[in-house]
Amino acid sequence: MENFKILENDIPINDIHNHASNLFVLKDGDLLCAWFSGTNEGQSDIKIVTSRYSMENKSWEKPNYVTDDNTRSEQNPIIYRNSDDNLWIIYTSQDGIHQNSSVVKYTISKDEGETWSESKVLFDTPGSFIRNPPIILNDSKILLPAYYSIKSDNGLFGEDYSVIKMSTDHGNNWKEYKIKDSEGLVHPSLIKIDDKLLVFFRSRKADYIYKSVSHDNGESWSSPEKTNLMNNNSSIQAKRISKDKILIAYNDVNADIAPPDKNMPPWFDEKDLEKAGVDINKETEIIWGTIRNPLSLAISEDSGETWRHVINIQESIEEDGKDEYSYPSIVITDEDDIHITYTFQRKYIKHKVIQKGNLI
Repeated sequence: MENFKILENDIPINDIHNHASNLFVLKDGDLLCAWFSGTNEGQSDIKIVTSRYSMENKSWEKPNYVTDDNTRSEQNPIIYRNSDDNLWIIYTSQDGIHQNSSVVKYTISKDEGETWSESKVLFDTPGSFIRNPPIILNDSKILLPAYYSIKSDNGLFGEDYSVIKMSTDHGNNWKEYKIKDSEGLVHPSLIKIDDKLLVFFRSRKADYIYKSVSHDNGESWSSPEKTNLMNNNSSIQAKRISKDKILIAYNDVNADIAPPDKNMPPWFDEKDLEKAGVDINKETEIIWGTIRNPLSLAISEDSGETWRHVINIQESIEEDGKDEYSYPSIVITDEDDIHITYTFQRKYIKHKVIQKGNLI
């Protein structure tokens, strides 16, 4: 890590709990970051906030609240520029801790994120979830990676499966294409490289990152296969950085090398196990609670076929290794700087900058 020049900022916060950031580069080169903020994930005061980073001043503004529903927990925001040139934030909205109650909503900005429209429901099927941004193909076709959060027999969330949502009319109507054999694979991160699409998954088994390929612009997908990158049942993000090179930000650990003390989602308290109907005595392949550090970067130089670890973006500062550094988001600016935001201990969002030339 000493070979890399890393600049570091902490984004200002309004609340004590901050998680699941998503970065976007605006037209003027500044950055916009969205995340969810409140007292604790799954509480009704959890709302979507945004902050703007000035490239000129090298500083973040005080966050602004984008949503205001005081009855539901609003999570996992995604910022993207729609095919109609407006900015959209898409996010999930759920009843308390119950992710299987989630719907997906959206809000639109016509002034580069200064103001946002009243939120509307985009996908109303219970359990609808998103985490990573869409891509737009040359024919203005929007491909949005998504998944369904579904309770398993033991009450944990693990029978989830991933889909690609597709729109050809600026997001007014959507078709859905299931990614076959994706049960237990979530947070699909989608990129286009050469004449194919690749999607990389978080695994509910807390084993490895998986990959699937499409050769028909997302309508059909290969059965997901393991990569050599570990996964701890926590979020990842992939980003294409040049013709054949892809970056993945991820936690370089899995349940085999760091088994959890208790199989429990990190947004649960002990009392939530009973509330959610979890039977901890029932055998399951689903694994929650594996540590979420270190947070690392890996690179592929052959279009995602093989990977090598590059650096740890953040490593544990506690001997027991139970610090949380998670849910990374990556953008690349015109200056070829790689900007990464991520959750730091669920207390705030950290921002780091790496010069792209140091990685390739």
